[in-house]
Amino acid sequence: MTVAFLTAACMTQEVAPNTSYVLVTGRRLPYLYAISLDAALSPANNGTPNAIIARNKVALDRLDGRLLGDSANLAISEDGNTAYIVNHHGGIDNSEFTQHGGRGQIAVMDVNEIIKPENDRTANALRQHIDSGAFGAVGILLLPDMFVIGNAENHLTEDGGNRITFVDRRTGSLRGTVELALGSPGFACPDYPVPFVSPHGPPASLAVLSPHRQWGCFPDTNGLALGRGSDGNSYVFTANGGTNDVSVIDLRRALQGDRRAEIHRIPTQTGPWGITATPDGRHIIAASRESQQSGFEGNTISIIDVDRARTGTKDAEVARVLVGTDDPNEQTRPFIPSVTLDGREVIVPNFRGNSVSIVNLEMALAGGADAEVARIPLTRSDGLPARPKGSAVTSDGRYVVISGGPSTPPFSRELGYVYVIDLQSRGVVATVTGVGNDPYNLAVVDK
Repeated sequence: MTVAFLTAACMTQEVAPNTSYVLVTGRRLPYLYAISLDAALSPANNGTPNAIIARNKVALDRLDGRLLGDSANLAISEDGNTAYIVNHHGGIDNSEFTQHGGRGQIAVMDVNEIIKPENDRTANALRQHIDSGAFGAVGILLLPDMFVIGNAENHLTEDGGNRITFVDRRTGSLRGTVELALGSPGFACPDYPVPFVSPHGPPASLAVLSPHRQWGCFPDTNGLALGRGSDGNSYVFTANGGTNDVSVIDLRRALQGDRRAEIHRIPTQTGPWGITATPDGRHIIAASRESQQSGFEGNTISIIDVDRARTGTKDAEVARVLVGTDDPNEQTRPFIPSVTLDGREVIVPNFRGNSVSIVNLEMALAGGADAEVARIPLTRSDGLPARPKGSAVTSDGRYVVISGGPSTPPFSRELGYVYVIDLQSRGVVATVTGVGNDPYNLAVVDK
């Protein structure tokens, strides 16, 4: 009776349409930017920052007034009311902390406060900080009561990361850790025991910055994705920038406390950063960004079959698609892919190629050489390269939003762009300027 009453009541009332907002991590300029999609699509606002509603601090200011934070990635809660922002190096001053290996941190923020204009350039939306459990946090997944976090680095070094941490969403308690195996084919990795046991652990003599010939021992995990097997179990897939592959973690074993729940590795073209899953969880898409050993930048995405990956078959990578170029020798540096709501197309920002590729998944799985069905160039009015990184599809499936812009000091300059692409016309229909400095990932929420 209650359900029937609520249904009847809804029929007699006018339901206000949802408004879509794009939330963008400002990275070197540590704000979370809230953009009205409707305002961005207005021709009067094209090529301006006018669609930005608020710039939200992802950490409290330092006592001397300096902005702190390193907002690189994000996840939105199931009800759309909370944003979890990954501060890659925690609460640091980007102008001072230019090396790697800072302690990772999750900023918990209220979405309803994020989208209020009166909160512009304030920390009013910030609710708490949660430690990631290790260094150089990047990837984040949401379980009902825990975060799964990929930690890409070691203390004050870009190399040395092999820990996937499980952190309680309510209290911030570190509940568990999976330690990925060390080593990769063709690389003579020293014998560091895993799991690390005190007083032994990653050595202090690691290379501070990549590219460096020492890379290849530690996986240095970037993004994370959650796959679903036909066995009814879920599996965490990790984009390993240091070992040029993707790890498969048995989530059930990990939640039982098994620190060695990594069960397989799938090689990719070169070190992946962005990784995502299809809506049904049956396929994983990893973008080959760059080799941290040689500096070679990739130009392909790998499509991985979850069932083949979980069983360890050698053909788990069921397709490898050239993106952003027709020349297999041209480096395009694909970054953070996303998948359309119907699971038919993969969106790939090509950082070095200054373009966005659209890949037809069915054609890719069939081995078609023409699986990249569209390549959309991105430009800027100031002559700088577009440098796209993040991608997210709107809830109606019509648009994809892309973040981009070079990392250019001084970091106080708002040089980032957000591009809105119409997935039907395959063209850029709106551009928002002034979005952070070196913005990384983004998400779309409806309110």
